[in-house]
Amino acid sequence: MNALNLSNNLVRLRRERKITQEELADFIGVTKASVSKWENRQSTPDILLLPQLASFFGVTVDELIGYVAQLSREQIKRCYAELTKDFAKLPFQDAMEKTRALVRRYYSCYPFLLQICVLYLNHFMLAKKEEEQKQILQEGDTLCERILQYCSDVGVCNDAIAMKAVFRLQLGKTSEVIEMLEPITDPSRLSEQNDMLLIQAYQAAGENEKAKSFTQIRLYSHLISLISTAIQSLALYGKEPERCEEIIRRTEGILEIYKIDTLHPNLAAQFYYQAAVVYASEKENGKALEKLEGFETCVCSLLSSERMILHGDEFFDRLEEWIDQLPLGEQAPRDMVFARQNALAALSHPVFSELNGTEKFRNIYCHISEGGNEYA
Repeated sequence: MNALNLSNNLVRLRRERKITQEELADFIGVTKASVSKWENRQSTPDILLLPQLASFFGVTVDELIGYVAQLSREQIKRCYAELTKDFAKLPFQDAMEKTRALVRRYYSCYPFLLQICVLYLNHFMLAKKEEEQKQILQEGDTLCERILQYCSDVGVCNDAIAMKAVFRLQLGKTSEVIEMLEPITDPSRLSEQNDMLLIQAYQAAGENEKAKSFTQIRLYSHLISLISTAIQSLALYGKEPERCEEIIRRTEGILEIYKIDTLHPNLAAQFYYQAAVVYASEKENGKALEKLEGFETCVCSLLSSERMILHGDEFFDRLEEWIDQLPLGEQAPRDMVFARQNALAALSHPVFSELNGTEKFRNIYCHISEGGNEYA
């Protein structure tokens, strides 16, 4: 209880109400010396006295002992940002132990647990042993189960289902993922029309500004989803060069029209990288290097910024309030130090072995390793 700040709270509450130790002792039925010991951290009240003490001061037992079971959205953002830095700077096991301690403390704060799942998914690969990686993925899966069992927030639960599917996919439980997602991702369902129905409802209600903002948010979200799906398509059709060439051509058109390189450089970098993998697999080394240069430009754009953030642009000019309300706000799910390490590790893919000796490839690697600074 001392760790929960009971003693300080007793002193504060007693002084705020101008009550002496003797008056408190008389009400509770203990000696003045007992109250003094509680306040000086020499002992703690019997657990059965806590409700009586809380009632006397007009507070809850949680407030009395200083226990905070819930975190605000801003506190979750700050906590996540601090933990990403820990994973970048501390030994991996130290960062994990700190994270697990926070999970135990805020085990009923379900939005926080959901972001811990995001944290695990973005950092589990730092564990040196495959067995440890699987353990972390399983911990994340267990947290998702807890959210789904006890949380009443539909939005948080829906996100937990998605996270649970990702964890199980990483754990190789593909049949379970299919069983989970097939019923809720059927594109023929009427729920797929909810976006348009809400926009129409806003217009009919004369709330045109809301309609404009929501339209822009959905356009942005669908655009990101479209490019992400194109990246998956390149991996899926990797051995069909003509199909891949057309996917790349069309996706690059979207990237150019919507200025994705600057709007969402992380997503653009993923596309260029996957395109480079496809070309390198087909021994199209010139095209592979060209896409790796696009990858380099986007990665270095991220690394040269003070911090990695989600943002809009001159076209998507109504995203700020929406981004601010996201669980992590504008911040990236990984620290920039880890992002650079991840980008360099990606260049070590065996498919690029024939490119390693070229000057262009060395320059790409050097530029990213220097964090976006100019090289000679």
